[in-house]
This record gives sequence, structure tokens and C-alpha cells, in this order.
Amino acid sequence: MAHIGIDLGTTNSLIAVFTDDGPQLINNSLGTPLTPSVVSLDKDGTLLCGEMAKTRLVSAPDHTAALFKRSMGADKTYRLGKKKFSAEELSAAILRSLKADAEAHLGQDVVDVVISVPAYFNELQRKAVKAAGKMAGLNPLRLINEPTAAALTYGLQDLEAESTILVYDLGGGTFDVSILEVFEGVMEVKSTAGDAYLGGEDFTAKLAEHLATTLSDVAGKPDEGALRKLAEQAKLGLSEKHNVDLSANIGGSELNATVTRDEFETLTAGLLTRLRRPVERCLYDANLSVDDIDKVVLVGGATRMPVIRTLVAKQLRKLPESRIDPDHVVALGAAVQAGLVGQNKALDDVVMTDVTAFTIGVETTQQVGRDAKSGYYLPIIERNTVVPVSRETVVHTIYPGQEQVDVNVFQGEAPMVKSNIFLGELSVRVPYNMKDYEAISIRLTYDVSGLLDVDVTILSTGKTKSLTITALAGEISPAQIEKTRKSLAALKVHPRELDENKHLMGRLEQCYVMARLTDREEIQQMMVHFESVIDRQNPSDITRVREEIGAVLDQFEGGYVN
Repeated sequence: MAHIGIDLGTTNSLIAVFTDDGPQLINNSLGTPLTPSVVSLDKDGTLLCGEMAKTRLVSAPDHTAALFKRSMGADKTYRLGKKKFSAEELSAAILRSLKADAEAHLGQDVVDVVISVPAYFNELQRKAVKAAGKMAGLNPLRLINEPTAAALTYGLQDLEAESTILVYDLGGGTFDVSILEVFEGVMEVKSTAGDAYLGGEDFTAKLAEHLATTLSDVAGKPDEGALRKLAEQAKLGLSEKHNVDLSANIGGSELNATVTRDEFETLTAGLLTRLRRPVERCLYDANLSVDDIDKVVLVGGATRMPVIRTLVAKQLRKLPESRIDPDHVVALGAAVQAGLVGQNKALDDVVMTDVTAFTIGVETTQQVGRDAKSGYYLPIIERNTVVPVSRETVVHTIYPGQEQVDVNVFQGEAPMVKSNIFLGELSVRVPYNMKDYEAISIRLTYDVSGLLDVDVTILSTGKTKSLTITALAGEISPAQIEKTRKSLAALKVHPRELDENKHLMGRLEQCYVMARLTDREEIQQMMVHFESVIDRQNPSDITRVREEIGAVLDQFEGGYVN
């Protein structure tokens, strides 16, 4: 049975397998391991994923969705044409696409997987990721924190070394930082912190907002998809050069601008400040100073930005390293974790521990003067506790004769539960007792995937009644998961063998939208020519023309940013 790991990313997703030679990435139908986390519904009802969908962010924005990972576990829907999808359903579409790629590569069914999640994902978001996996026809055996996965990849390089590593993981939509100690094959997470709503896409958005102010003759709302694509290209350009010149047609308005690295740093100053705080908190929780860190490892495509590397070097007073591709390292680590779960003999000497990202506790009532007021938070499992973990606390009824206790479970760091995340509730009957306050034990158990069980014991009777939260707030029921899985399976999916043709047509449409009027006729002629070649169904002709047109489009797309 193959040991499969998946990096379900905000911007890109990847799948990898653990082999006798170590973890290996699996390419998609277009020959690259990076599959953009973008979903689009074509006019004929076909569901498109990855690069084919990404090209439609400009040409068909009303039928295309991206950045939906940030809404996992939240009550938000995305409209693609006339259909509505949740973030879990869109993520399931991406996971199903990755599953198909892996099955094509391995020649066998893929079901059992390990999926990576941001370390700072809360309980609801983790449940949502598991639900998305099941909707895609997968069985998520384990969830692994992204920086932990990255550490596994690096740890395999030198298992016998003793060092303290800080993993700086800035992806497209989330930011995590974790500190690990590595010694004699053991990798132990000491602390983790982060921001689930901060990533490279926020830097792109700041640049897109700036570019919108440079447009000439703006009539109505500017084309956000085209602006964002141009901003992304400019951001990538600034990773190679100190300044980039931009020139494009955005919704009928001319854009001509120059952006420098210094200007980009000024535009994103607020985001850079937000990146500093989780690092400080992570060091504090681990009871370490900057001088105690031996190595800083960069993870996530957004760490390629020079402004980020400069920030990390200044704050941590050492040059960060990224000898493994920052885009690949999490997926490779997830595959290693899959190998560990599958008890692969090559990993017999590897031990991995992780910690909780948030404090978990319950709501309590406190006596305030003569009044009893509810809404106070009682922590039971403190953040950065090694998992798996089980912790117990004893609470009492509010008044004699009370016959029911409602146990409300929360996750977060605030002293009042209203500022924390509600996870779920249990209602427990207690014996009628007018003489004394009843004592009740609450035990919380947190597993290695970051999933929670709650057990309640009535102490006066000496009997233990164990309950598990089965209706977690925001959780998708098994019946709903199965219904969604069937509805997604019923949607037409573009044949993998035709992906390259569909991708090229998408690029042509995207270039047409962004091209000046003088160039549009040429692009349209290429579209007509390519469609006629496809209609003749000669594979060699299709391949030849596709390569010829692709080379021309490379010049068009490269002309936007210099």
C-alpha cells in the first residue's frame, strides 16, 4: 500500500509518496508537482481544477474560485456560475484532482492519506480539512502541522545531529512558526504560533491595490482578476530584480508603472509587522532566545520574497536556509508522516512529536459579588502541550439541587469565552442533591491530528459516563459528506489526457483579456487556428501547434513585466 502525503495549500497543492528512496513528489497531468488551488465551472458544466481553472480567474472570474482554504470551517459559500460551493467542497475538488494524479502515476487506488494543515488551524478548520478529504473519496489517516512536516523533511537529512530549528512557514494564505529540537532521530516540537489569515496573497493584494491607483481613464470598477495576476507577476519579478516595469491593458484602461523593492516594502509594512509577533510568541513559549536557535528553515513560496528573507535575518540574527524547495518541503514531509503511520521500516529510527497550537478549555461561572456570572474561560489543555495529551479538571454545580450541567468547550487564549472559538457542548444530568454541590470531572483528550474528545464523570456516584462531542460546532455530518461526495462525483471532470489543450485555451483567453487592442486580433486568430487543429484530431499536429502557440504566449505574458 502506498504511503501518500498531501499539502493542501491556499495557493498551490501537492501530493507525494514515500518510497524506498525517500519521499517523492507526484506530477499532475501537465507535468508539474504544483497544482494551483483554484476551481472553475466551465460553461458546459465541467469542473476544472488547477492550472486550467487558474487561467479563468481573468477570463471567467464569476465562474472561478481561489483562496478558499481561508474559509475552511466557516459558513461561507462561493458562487461558480449558477452553482454554490462551500470551501470544503472546493477543497475536495482539488483533493480529488490530486488523487487522480497519484493513481495515474502509481497505477493503483489511493485512499489512505496524510494531509498537512497550518499549525495555527483551529479545531473547526481541522475538522473541515478531514471532511474535504472524505468528500474526495479519501481516508485522512492523520493531519500533520505544516511546519512539523517541513521539519520531518529536513530532519531526514541529518537524523543524528543535535540542533534547535526554527521553521518559518509563510505560504499563500497562512503563516506558521515552530521551534523544534532534533537529537538522535527524535524531532520534538517545543512551541508553535502563527496567523491563519496572513500569507503571500496578502502581499499580492497590497500591490494590486497600489496598481489600481495608477490606472488611467478608469471607467467603473477595475478588473480585479487581471490586476491581481499582474501584481503576482510583479511580486515574482521583484524576487529577481530591484525594480520591475509593468505595462498592460486592464479592463480597457492602460497601466504603466514601475515598482521597486523599497516601494514594495513600504506598501507591506503593516504585514511585515504582523509577521514579527508570532516569532516572538513562539520563542517566549519555548523559553528560548534568538541565540538558542541553531538553524532557521524557510518554508512556503512566499519566503522567496527578498523582503521576507531580510526580515527573518534581522529578527533572528542569522541567515535562513532553503536548500529544499520551499514549495515542496511540506508535501514531502507529509509523505514521510504517511510512511511513519504505515510503519515503513526505513523510518524505524525516526520519532516525531508535536504540540497543541491553542489552549482548550470550558466555560465556567464565577461569583461576582452576590451574582453568579457565566462566560469565564477555564483552560484545561494549555497551548504548546505535547500531543497526544489528556488533561482533567474538576468543576462543581452552581447551586444545590442542580440537575443538569452544560459543558461548553472552547479553543483560544482570551479570558472570556466570547472571544474564543466555540467548539461544541455537552449536556450532562447530575444526581438531585439539595445538601451539597456536585463535583464533576471533565477530561479533554487531544490526538496527534489535533482532534478532540471530551469525557465527563460524575464523582459523587463513583460512576464514569464518557461522552464524546459528536456534533462539533460547524462540523459536517457523515450524511452530508456522503451527499457532497456523490454530487461532486456526478459533475463532469475534464479528461486528464486533454488537460494540456484546455490549459492552452485558457491561456489564450487570459492573454486576450489583458492584451492591447492591437494584439487581440493576433491572439484571436491563434484561438481559431488551435480549435481547428483540435477538430482534425491529429495528435502530432495538436502537439506541434500547441508548442508553437505556447512559445508565442510566453512572449505575450512576459511582456507585461520587465
